[in-house]
Amino acid sequence: MEQNIYIVGAHSRAQTLGVYLKKLNPHIKIAAYLYDNEEVNRKEIDGVPVLYFDEATRLRTDYPVYLGTRGVYHGRLTEKLRRMGMKEIIPVTPKLDRELRNRFLELYFAEKDREYPKLNGPEEAACIYIARSVFDKPLRQGYGLSAYQREIQVGAALTEQRICELADDAGDQISGRNRQFCELTAIYWIWKNARQEVVGLEHYRRHFLLGERWLSDMKEREIDVILPTPLYVAPGIAQNYRERHTASDWEFMMDYIKKIYPDDYKEALTFFDTNLYSPCNMFIMKKKVLDDLCAWLFPIIFICAEHGGEREDSYQNRYPGFLSERLMTFFFEKNREKYRVVYADKNFLE
Repeated sequence: MEQNIYIVGAHSRAQTLGVYLKKLNPHIKIAAYLYDNEEVNRKEIDGVPVLYFDEATRLRTDYPVYLGTRGVYHGRLTEKLRRMGMKEIIPVTPKLDRELRNRFLELYFAEKDREYPKLNGPEEAACIYIARSVFDKPLRQGYGLSAYQREIQVGAALTEQRICELADDAGDQISGRNRQFCELTAIYWIWKNARQEVVGLEHYRRHFLLGERWLSDMKEREIDVILPTPLYVAPGIAQNYRERHTASDWEFMMDYIKKIYPDDYKEALTFFDTNLYSPCNMFIMKKKVLDDLCAWLFPIIFICAEHGGEREDSYQNRYPGFLSERLMTFFFEKNREKYRVVYADKNFLE
């Protein structure tokens, strides 16, 4: 059954949209390309009339209208078309454009009996989540999000204020423990809810310094994990923790590892007597590797937090997060034959 539509716009953006829509639905018929400005336009496009319109123009109100113009004009055009009685107005957002383009290209390559050689977008292939909080201080220097980055609000269960579209209080989550667990509430959320093949976590002030080909490099070099460049601490990881934080938390953690993971205990003692660990609970790794890490890590962290309880000092109260930095580094040390780990520098935004 034929479906008539209008497309607002008459330049390359709108023309490309017309090609996509007709390819994806052979029943679509473009009744007209519409414009309402003073620009010079062609009289027709592939036999379809190009018409100037204003609010006195008589259009079929039952025809869907696609807005094939720059997004900055969508609001004004939508209001105008609604006043004219148009019932279905479809702004072609970057997301919709991306969806139409990929569906078109899948058909295009299939007709040539060729595979569409597409690296899936962040929704499927990779996503580096950036932990944000309502307590973040303003940055003097901002940052733009890449195609692979998405901000996530941590501790969202503790406030009604929303600063991100994505929050850690949805789905299977521990958002309410953020005052102690800090970015671990985001890691837990990613573990339980993310579906990308590769996932990561950065902070609003700290980002990995990656080349444009980082995802391709991971695949080509068979890299499983990217961690921050290690930090040297003296006299050793364990003693450094004892001196900077509450020593009894460290001793309890080690006793628990000895009890639950006896095969890991001796190796942990030796490792924590060395000097290098990757700080900040930042990472990029294959999702299946994160699953293995979190299944090992969180039972330890939960029991340590249950034993240690809450602290009055807000900084020292974050001991679950401080312990997890050391534990994460140890996990990949003890599994160094299983996972290929590389390091990347990080920046710090003022």
